[in-house]
Amino acid sequence: MPWIVLLLSAVLEAVWATALDASAGFTILIPSLIFLVAGVASMVGLAYAMNSIPISTAYAVWTGVGAVLTVAYAMAFGNEQPGLLKILFLAGIIGCVVGLKFVESAPRDKGSGTPEG
Repeated sequence: MPWIVLLLSAVLEAVWATALDASAGFTILIPSLIFLVAGVASMVGLAYAMNSIPISTAYAVWTGVGAVLTVAYAMAFGNEQPGLLKILFLAGIIGCVVGLKFVESAPRDKGSGTPEG
């Protein structure tokens, strides 16, 4: 479940980033409200996922997937020019995110305050 929440939070990261651009510096109400709601929900989901997934992995996945989705959305709607190298590098980010899932280390015990648990 934490991985599903993390991926949904990454989608919300792309939503708030896109809404931030559309808000024109918070001068347009609806995109500004979408930014606020999606931003809070994205952070809450990231925080939840970090209870089970190490921060190094969770944050890298959250930012990587969010960035790729933000660029993909911009390319799909004509705000960003697609290019072979850009798509290749975005695929590389996704490949690295998938790799992090497979090398994920055991979560640390957050209860004791010491690295040993």
